[in-house]
Amino acid sequence: MTNRTRAAIALTCAIGAFGAAAAFVRTTPHQDSTLSVMNAASITRPVRALLDSFAARNHVTYTQEPGASLEIARRLTDLHQAADVLLLADPEVFPKLLMPAHARWYAVFARNRIVLAYTTKSRGANRIDASNWRRVIVAPGVEVGRADPNTDPSGYRTLLTMKLAEQYYHEPGLYARLLAAAPDRNVRPREADQVALLQTHELDYIWTYQNLAENDGLEFVKLPDAIDLGTPADSAIYARASTRVAGNARGDTVTMRGAPIVFGLSIPVRAAHPALAERFVEFALSPAGQRIMRAEHLDALATPHVVGRDVPAGVRAAAGGGRR
Repeated sequence: MTNRTRAAIALTCAIGAFGAAAAFVRTTPHQDSTLSVMNAASITRPVRALLDSFAARNHVTYTQEPGASLEIARRLTDLHQAADVLLLADPEVFPKLLMPAHARWYAVFARNRIVLAYTTKSRGANRIDASNWRRVIVAPGVEVGRADPNTDPSGYRTLLTMKLAEQYYHEPGLYARLLAAAPDRNVRPREADQVALLQTHELDYIWTYQNLAENDGLEFVKLPDAIDLGTPADSAIYARASTRVAGNARGDTVTMRGAPIVFGLSIPVRAAHPALAERFVEFALSPAGQRIMRAEHLDALATPHVVGRDVPAGVRAAAGGGRR
């Protein structure tokens, strides 16, 4: 591994470290309080844009800690850390790992899809397309990266996509071949950590979210709707695939089943500034917040919906009253 690569990886990983809040602190002339936010690393840019706008409008400060969504959940459950707002890459993390002890509700606010990202210097870049991608990335010498399914929803969503691909193309053994093409040495704790390896050509392809590929100016293959977890109409097809990931207790696992990719947010039970957190969530779910996220390539839902109990009235109103 080159020094250039080590430096790039170090910079990327530093963003997700427990002390990352210091890297993203915004202050304004008049401080009421500091809003503490933990977010999935894959949506760091749109969340930071939301926070910058909110801080300027409300004359407050904020700290932002990106990380892998399952890792963030375990910071609350295992390390007893606290945050005012959580924005995670899979809302299922809330009922499976955080509710009801650490969160009572969550709002689904954005969607995404899995793509295969690459650069113009990747092996096979001049010939890969939507019809041959599964043959190009398993060719000898091609290095493919993916996120750890036990820490990052992108990781288990990648496994689900691989399983769905085997069903879609009617190719027995395809899942095993795709998994072998992205071996353990190319697995990183967070989906966002792979970008540095791709840009420095240590990897040729990465399984990633479309918003990250677009934010980083990467080339990407749009996979069929029936396997990319990006089309609500294909929910029944996605549900045919499942995988298991580490749970809260040692040796425990939870099942993650295929479903359209959406993102969820919540205000934890132990939030230090719940009123300020409510104002931020209301802003994030508002038309103005949605425009900011879309400008950063995150597909904000026009009609968010909330799940759970004890939902703040302002949050329920911002989501259009949607509750289930």
